[in-house]
Amino acid sequence: MIALLLALGSSLAYGCADFLGGLGSRKAHVLRTVMVAAPASLAVELLLWPVLGASFSVGALGWGAASGVASAAAFVLLYRTLAIGPMNVLSPVTALVSAALPVGVGLLQGEHLGIAGLIGLPLALVAVVLVSAGHGAGSARPSRTALLLALGAGAAIALQLVFLHQAPSDSGVAPLITGRAVSSAVTLAAAALMHRRLGSEKPAYTMSAAAGVLDSVANLLFLLAARSGDLAVVAVITALYPAGTVLLARSVLAERLHRGQLAGLGVAAIAVSLLALA
Repeated sequence: MIALLLALGSSLAYGCADFLGGLGSRKAHVLRTVMVAAPASLAVELLLWPVLGASFSVGALGWGAASGVASAAAFVLLYRTLAIGPMNVLSPVTALVSAALPVGVGLLQGEHLGIAGLIGLPLALVAVVLVSAGHGAGSARPSRTALLLALGAGAAIALQLVFLHQAPSDSGVAPLITGRAVSSAVTLAAAALMHRRLGSEKPAYTMSAAAGVLDSVANLLFLLAARSGDLAVVAVITALYPAGTVLLARSVLAERLHRGQLAGLGVAAIAVSLLALA
């Protein structure tokens, strides 16, 4: 139950972070947004160090660095995806891809589910599909480029979660700090190499920083959830984060929320209840 609640909190934080990051990337080049978001996220994790502790073992450093590279790719691909296409379609597509790999890894590592879990896990995946399926009559159709970016973002997010899960369970927030330091360095290096192509628009500093802070919170909650529960369950619950993104997109941007997405939210509630019983 604790792992489930932590995963739900991670999902909510990811959804809000994606919305703010995607919205901020509509105001300036995506790298300008990430240049603010990544250091803000690192600052939060450094503040958590004295509270939660950190053990910088070889395993923590290695898996943390790997997650950082994946995180940098996920930041750029995801925010660019949400900046050029309808959030209520592309965010769920990314989530579906990001759920598949961690769930597969968890099951291959020997995780076993009870009857309620065996029903709830597929239902949760169905919920992600329903939230992403089809368009309302007036919804904008995403371009092929946007869909490819969404698939790439999902793969990068999946790798980031798997790498974090592989880090030693007694390493505290060391994998998060290492990963965010690496992702910040990668982002800043890419921005320096591409500075002439970034344009003159200033990033939405507050929005971008808030996205980074929320992403850091989401990563921490996921790490704690994965350490106290099964990766397969935690990953699929975390992958429900588009629910928060699409609802914010509906409320703030007036993007259409069709019946299939509403059904997906209902199925998600049933799935979470079954997984809680498991």
